[in-house]
This record gives sequence, structure tokens and C-alpha cells, in this order.
Amino acid sequence: MTASRPAWWQTAAAVIGAGLLMAACGSGGGLYGGGGSSGGATSAAASPPAPTASPTSALCQDAAALRTSIDTLTHVTVAQGMGDEIKADLADVKAKLAAFKAQAHGQWQSQTNALSASLTKLQTSVSDLTSNPSASSVSATVSALRDVSAAAGSLLSAVGSRCPSASASPGT
Repeated sequence: MTASRPAWWQTAAAVIGAGLLMAACGSGGGLYGGGGSSGGATSAAASPPAPTASPTSALCQDAAALRTSIDTLTHVTVAQGMGDEIKADLADVKAKLAAFKAQAHGQWQSQTNALSASLTKLQTSVSDLTSNPSASSVSATVSALRDVSAAAGSLLSAVGSRCPSASASPGT
């Protein structure tokens, strides 16, 4: 009987951990809807095959953390004086993306590259917003945030086949 007890606790811990991870990442806006991505080459089929990841694996945890960080970044109010907050959120997304890439070992490379490129574009827009606040710099930042959202949606949709808690929830 004692031999089966650790296995039961390990299973219970895994189930509880997965439930907490899904609860933490299960809600979210409709930013990542499968709507359209202008780059047709960023499909999940282009990703190399990989071992199956469990919802509690480091890869899935990093994907969920990236999703949460992107949600924070893309739900910011873009206005004059918000540049520092956006820069901080942007730095967090970049850190989470780097951690995810390290765990992904080259999987979803086209999607991660697209997200990196959109983050670079956003960084430029936010720098312009901070140094030269104007209606056009606000507009450029909003546009760059939309690009980040679309690129993130493509990546998280692709990752969702292996890490369901990382993909966006449909609806809201």
C-alpha cells in the first residue's frame, strides 16, 4: 500500500497544478482570435515535430507566462505619458519570450521570429511616443500593439496543440 501512495500524491499534485495553471491562464480577451495573420508562412505545419509536452512542463509553463505577459502589454491604454509603463510591459514580454524560446528548442521558429519582429517595431513606436508625444506616435503605437497581438495569437495558437492552457480562450 505504501508503494502506491507516492504515485497517488504525484498524480494529485500534477492535476492540481494543471488546474491552477489553466485557471490562471484560462481567461482572457479575444485578442488572439484566429482572425487573420498577414503572413501565411507562419502556420503550425511549418514547425518541426517535437515531443509531446504535458500541460505542466516547463515549455507549457513558459508559454502560459508569455501569454499572461502579452495580455498585460496589449491591454494597456495608449496615451501620452504611458510610454514608461508600456516599456516595462514590453521588457517583460521580451524576457518571457526568451525563456519560451529556450524551452522550445527551435519549435515554432517562424512564429517566435514574427513576434520578436513585432516587439522590435513596438519598441521603436514606444520610443517615439516617449520622446515626441503626438497623435501620430499614439496611432503608431496602437498599430504596433495590434501587430504584437496578431503575432502572439499565431504563436499561441500553434503552441496550443501541445499546451492547451497557453492558447487563447475564445470569446470575450
